[in-house]
Amino acid sequence: MSAALEPTSCKEAEPFALQIRDDSMAPEFWPGCIVIIDPTGIARDGVYVLAELDAEFVVRRLQRQSAYWKLTPLNDDYETTGSVSLENIVGVVSQRAGSRRRHHKRYDI
Repeated sequence: MSAALEPTSCKEAEPFALQIRDDSMAPEFWPGCIVIIDPTGIARDGVYVLAELDAEFVVRRLQRQSAYWKLTPLNDDYETTGSVSLENIVGVVSQRAGSRRRHHKRYDI
């Protein structure tokens, strides 16, 4: 998911909303889906995170792979990013919002 983050009045520790722009995380997050990112959430194995890689922001599942971390898309058409640092993690996905109540979901962070 490629995204441009624009400066806002949010403080670094405040949650913020982000719109998904591609299908890399389908079926959990579809294009147009709004996710809430919590910069204070704890990055741990299996959680969905927003990460900055090569001046681009992506939402992926964080997974522990022996001595390193990798970022995995849910859609097999996209590549897994291996050997990433936790310093690349901007925040943890805490909620998914949608146009219908059944699309809303909270995640344990």
